[in-house]
Formats: sequence, C-alpha cells, structure tokens
Amino acid sequence: QVQLVESGGGLVQAGGSLRLSCAASGSIFSINAMAWHRQAPGKQRELVAAITSGGNTNYVDSVKGRFTISRDNAKNRVYLQMNSLKPEDTAVYYCNAGITTLPWHNTLDAWGQGTLVTVSS
Repeated sequence: QVQLVESGGGLVQAGGSLRLSCAASGSIFSINAMAWHRQAPGKQRELVAAITSGGNTNYVDSVKGRFTISRDNAKNRVYLQMNSLKPEDTAVYYCNAGITTLPWHNTLDAWGQGTLVTVSS
C-alpha cells in the first residue's frame, strides 16, 4: 500500500506565493520520477513540473521562471514552490510519482488526492 498526501494549497492574491508539499509513504522500495499536475475547472489535467530521481527538472512553458520543483529523497517528499502566482494558476494540484513497491518490486503510478490552489485577482 502506497499513499501520496499533498498539503499547502489555499487562497492567495495574484503575485503571491505558495509552497506545495507531497509526502509518499507505505511499502516503498524506491521512487523514480515525481511530478505535479493540475486541473483547472472545465480543463484537462496538465503536467506542470517533473523531477527525476537524479534531480533533472522540466516545466510547462506557462510556469517557467515562476515555479520550482524539488525533492527530498531521504524523506520521500516532493515540493512545488510557486511564485508570482496568476489567476490562471487556479486549479487542483495533484502529486504523482513512479514508485517501485515492496516486497515484489512492482511499479506503481501513484497519485495524491489533490490540493486546491485559488489565486484571486
């Protein structure tokens, strides 16, 4: 059993900052890539940022220069620092990770329950 639990969402004014956190727990052998996705009302879910186990990152163009993804491998956590927030960043943000589980080293595409970020104008 593996769980991803997000925290850090909330209401912020345009131009403000928020930091999302996601903790993975359970029968984990290793965590491969980790990512943040978001889904705005009436829109499809999109990949916002991803980070490999080695620390390589990539971002959707709309957040480059404003958002930073990072991870703490010792704590099985991934973070998303969001600066200069815009109303169009309003969405439910989901944590996602590729996890190799114990005891049989199966691979699992795990998702969190989502955390709401609302940016007011």
